[in-house]
Amino acid sequence: MVSLVMMPPINDDMRAWARRLGNDVAGLEVIVAENDNEAGTAIATADAAYGWVSPEQLPNAENLRWLQNPFAGPFVGYYYEALAEHPVVVTNPRGIYSDHIAHHILMFMLALSRGLPYFVAAQARRQWDNRARKHGYRNIVGSTVLINGVGGIGAETARLVDAMGADVIGIDPRPEHPCPGHVVAPEDLDSVLGQADFVVTTVPHTPETEFMWNTRRFSLMKPSAYFINIGRGMTAKLDDLVTALRDGLIAGAALDVFEVEPLPEDHALWTMENVLITPHVAVADADDIPERRYELLRDNARRFIAGESLANVVNKSAWY
Repeated sequence: MVSLVMMPPINDDMRAWARRLGNDVAGLEVIVAENDNEAGTAIATADAAYGWVSPEQLPNAENLRWLQNPFAGPFVGYYYEALAEHPVVVTNPRGIYSDHIAHHILMFMLALSRGLPYFVAAQARRQWDNRARKHGYRNIVGSTVLINGVGGIGAETARLVDAMGADVIGIDPRPEHPCPGHVVAPEDLDSVLGQADFVVTTVPHTPETEFMWNTRRFSLMKPSAYFINIGRGMTAKLDDLVTALRDGLIAGAALDVFEVEPLPEDHALWTMENVLITPHVAVADADDIPERRYELLRDNARRFIAGESLANVVNKSAWY
């Protein structure tokens, strides 16, 4: 019998998954650790785990061979040196959010391209102003969309904008998904950034991506270009973004993730024109995500017991 421990914090979904896994995956024993004490005992003999294994718990996890990370972009500190050096294989749920987040990106793109923030502001003032838009209409047809990170989310976004008539430039260190247009390495980003009408960044927060979007990069963009961050907040320096918007280095921005969350009430972005803000909700209300998460966990549990390659293996040193 192979044992998998659900690590705290435990929620109702995880309790339900534990009951289902026992029925769906032959040869699997699922242990629900409701607190750190129970987790410390269970991890000592577990073959696999769902959740996070802390630096204090890892030395006792002598049998641990597989760890399912619940999130594609986990909290800072999930990956640490000892975990990277440990033989445990870590997997994550990348791909289960792709359509939802791509639709959120498309919402941002359409709103910015047609000047919706300006018209919403005019509506709030009860002004009938057909000249409210301060930047020219940017038709997505014939535009160039640069997608920084062509994983599942970026690839689905590329598919959608390609169907709308845009040209796509992808940036990715290890392309794994079909992408219309062409994909270049991250070191070539600066050389193609000036071609983009929309810059969409979907990358996770890693040592390499932290604050990669800064004044220098914004200055390489077209003054008519729009910046969209749907990946992780720590990839973009907010003070630099505010300066770029104020100085006209770029035409507008839309963000679902932020360097600091919640975004402080007094932050300049709240009141800047042509800026769209959503509070990290691209998949928050998607009813089908828990079931997709369970199906991936179930599939990997079956693969693990069968000795097959696991889906969505993470490069622990790179954090994704």
